[in-house]
Amino acid sequence: MTSSETPSALVGKEFLTYRYSGTPGKLSAVPSTIPSLSPSQILIRITHSGVCYTDYEYFKHGAPVALGHEGVGIVEAIGSSVKSVSIGDRVGTGFGRDSCMDCRYCLTGKDIWCHDRVVYGLGDYDQGSFSGYYIGKEGFVFKIPEELASEDAAPLQCAGATVYSALADNVKRGDRVGILGIGGLGHLAIQFAAKMGNEVVVFSTSKDKEEEARAFGANEFVLLSELDKLSKPVDVLVIAGARYPDWEKVLVKEIVARLGTIIPLPAPTMGPYILPASQVFWEGYKLHSSLTASKAQHREMLEFAARHKIKPAVQLYDFKGPETVETIFGNLEKNKLRYRAVLVMP
Repeated sequence: MTSSETPSALVGKEFLTYRYSGTPGKLSAVPSTIPSLSPSQILIRITHSGVCYTDYEYFKHGAPVALGHEGVGIVEAIGSSVKSVSIGDRVGTGFGRDSCMDCRYCLTGKDIWCHDRVVYGLGDYDQGSFSGYYIGKEGFVFKIPEELASEDAAPLQCAGATVYSALADNVKRGDRVGILGIGGLGHLAIQFAAKMGNEVVVFSTSKDKEEEARAFGANEFVLLSELDKLSKPVDVLVIAGARYPDWEKVLVKEIVARLGTIIPLPAPTMGPYILPASQVFWEGYKLHSSLTASKAQHREMLEFAARHKIKPAVQLYDFKGPETVETIFGNLEKNKLRYRAVLVMP
């Protein structure tokens, strides 16, 4: 199929994307049309979309971007050079959208760090998964394994890719891995870390989350107010909650082992890291920034999740327009979601 052979019934078809309206708390629908595809483009009819806290942050701050980056759907058309997917395939799209393909990062499987990367909110402003259609680029569109339901696969496109990449890059089998916070990221981090063969310790402020944490795969549960009860230090500490911990209390050798690694996952909207320099120096701690998975690691994550039956805890919302997303954003702000919202598109 050449770019001029995009099915005539689809070219020019109108669909809606959703973005900040200019009025606080409100979304607006913005019409768009399906173009003839370029050789590397893939047209996806979106069936499900996760709603991520990043979507809410962009909305809250009035970013001029079509919202949504955890899309799953069906391929309806492909450009002339596309080989990795076929029409009818079920696929997903995530945070990364393009890269130069030729720099040292791209050539070593680290394309998320490409200087010319295009990621959600930084380029490609008119494509979002809160929509009927999405146009992605080959390489940044991923086949969904049959074992994963679409509503489970959607949150994996960002949340799953984010925690998997952080763990795969920093954790050795047998490490003690601490997960601070059981939420949209944390509940997936527990599952991935456990299935990677690690001892998992969950740190939380809520005693009533212990049973749930253990069901996800935690071996030990410790309240942040009772850190002295930790049986032994963790080798890696993943910050997955909405707030930074009291670094003075956490960054001690009785909690994080010497030469341990600290991985803050949430976007830095909570202010600067103010770390105790003396403790970092004398204990040899490393701070590892982790954005999300590059292409190859994203595919690896989906296969790993399917093989080990890892799936998010989701709340499904039938998409009925801007008010549906506004409701979800309100629940996110009030911390009422357990743990990922997924839109079911009409």
